[in-house]
Amino acid sequence: MYLVPDLLKPNLKLVFCGTAPSRISAAHKAYYANPGNQFWAALHRTGITPTRFAPQDYPKLLPLHIGLTDLCKTVSGNDDELPPEAIDRDALHEKILRYQPRLLAFTSKHGASIYFGRKVEYGMQDAKLGKTRFFVLCSSSGRARRFWREDVWQELSDHYKSL
Repeated sequence: MYLVPDLLKPNLKLVFCGTAPSRISAAHKAYYANPGNQFWAALHRTGITPTRFAPQDYPKLLPLHIGLTDLCKTVSGNDDELPPEAIDRDALHEKILRYQPRLLAFTSKHGASIYFGRKVEYGMQDAKLGKTRFFVLCSSSGRARRFWREDVWQELSDHYKSL
């Protein structure tokens, strides 16, 4: 059973993929629910969403052609606390093939590195799966604040608006 359900349907413009829900997100059954997380504010500041959504409003992303998922759907916690067997790269691969979003944005370098099996940099990646392209964001987690770069999120917004 998933701690936070996927928000996916075919042919979305953009899907955000986290590594795993935080304990707070799992408890609230909502994405990016920790008050210290910048995810919802960043979506609004960069123009991806017309208003700042609350975490429990995440289903409102579907009319904007945006979805949500995680690499790890069954265990919550910080990236460094996750058991390796809980991270399901194959399941994400299958979701991408099934739903074919135009763009999948990892919400951290760590998650993207796990998926690709190599070190990655921020921004658009050369890799493609079907018609899906990949983008790597800096983490919006409060614990990763020192790595925050709004310009990377703005670049994603510009790509999303051009889809």
